[in-house]
Amino acid sequence: RASDGGQDGQGNVDISGRYGHSREGQLKQKAQQLQAGLIDRALFLREFLKRPRQVASIIPSSRFLERRIVEMAEIRSARTVVALGAGTGGTTRAILGAMAPDAKLLVIEINPQLCELVGRITDARLIVHCGCAHELESVLASYGLAAPDAVVSGIPFSTINRVTGLQILDTISAILIPGGRFVAYQVSDQVNALTRPLMGSAQVEVELFNIPPVRLYRWEKRAPA
Repeated sequence: RASDGGQDGQGNVDISGRYGHSREGQLKQKAQQLQAGLIDRALFLREFLKRPRQVASIIPSSRFLERRIVEMAEIRSARTVVALGAGTGGTTRAILGAMAPDAKLLVIEINPQLCELVGRITDARLIVHCGCAHELESVLASYGLAAPDAVVSGIPFSTINRVTGLQILDTISAILIPGGRFVAYQVSDQVNALTRPLMGSAQVEVELFNIPPVRLYRWEKRAPA
């Protein structure tokens, strides 16, 4: 068949038909992915400039940071996961990629533009709620979700109101199942100072391959004595 390539009059094999279209398709797909990534970054930067106290960084999380979040929160073994702050959806996709088929992910995002962007992700396990993180307990109940095994948060505790931050952290501590994990990735140490009285000392790691480099804090809820 002509589309599969063949021999010319001199007996040389023509492979352009066999491989040309597939390579062209791959290049087109990569170009589309690159364009989408640039659009997402531009949106993220625009929202940061408009609402710097809500958006924690000027660009989305790196894949290295996303991978470490998934590992530290032990997403693969979780059945209910909560993500506070969605960004452009990179961390959401990383969590979904690691989650079990029967697990659920609730994403709470306060920024309407970013909420709409993440809401385009097609996955039956994903629930995107546009609202405030301090409503976490009532939001979980409204969707009929079980207590979470893991909560991950990228919201900037250093810039939000201290009372609101404490309310969010107190809710997280209360609703996690015994043995549940809370992972916060932050530029500032403020979340550590606020969470220590509630959940004790944190495991702390640093991800340098991110702009800017961030600290990751991990707490595990102790079972009641």
